[in-house]
Amino acid sequence: MTDSRTNAGVRDGGADAPPELWDPLVRLTHWGVASAVVANGLITEDGSAPHIWVGWAVFGLLALRFVWGFTGPREARFSTFPPRPIAALKHLSDLLRGTSKHYPSHNPAGSIMAYALWACLGLVVLTGLVMTDAQSPLSISEQKAAVAAGDWSVLVEGEESRDHEGVKEIAEETHELAANLVFVLAFLHIAGVALESRLLGRNLVMPMLTGRKKSKRDAGAT
Repeated sequence: MTDSRTNAGVRDGGADAPPELWDPLVRLTHWGVASAVVANGLITEDGSAPHIWVGWAVFGLLALRFVWGFTGPREARFSTFPPRPIAALKHLSDLLRGTSKHYPSHNPAGSIMAYALWACLGLVVLTGLVMTDAQSPLSISEQKAAVAAGDWSVLVEGEESRDHEGVKEIAEETHELAANLVFVLAFLHIAGVALESRLLGRNLVMPMLTGRKKSKRDAGAT
């Protein structure tokens, strides 16, 4: 039987050409979100204009990935890697026994992690919008500039805004909790990738950087 992955290599320009694994948009959203998490978690100040700009960028990247999950190539589509907890446990068990099989996209454990991260990031973005009244970073920057110039009228709250203070407090607590959970999941994700790369004997990070995986000849497989 002909290996479908070898056929893909032929279509890409020869038997030695490694087949595509992750398309450019998947890599863009992956590393864009990763960079945003690092920026807002370790660099920007909470509530600052840069922090909010990064939050809106995450909003855009998540929306883009959501659309791509229905319209992109096979490996990017949600239907290719549905969340299946039982399958994830079986995959981890197979991995430890050295019998893990090939998946066209995320493996079952990776898919659970992807959905968990997306859910937490979505909650971070949603609560951030509530906390800022969904104002754009430009509007918030203009308000801060006005206050710095001595115009405090921009901070005068109406009755409706005061009524929403309780909601904002809940949103702020949820925002912090979800953000911390993102860091925990990100750590587990990195640890999982490192462990699986070691157990499988191949670099799982490189395909997300270059979009391609090693061919069988490159990997020394028979």
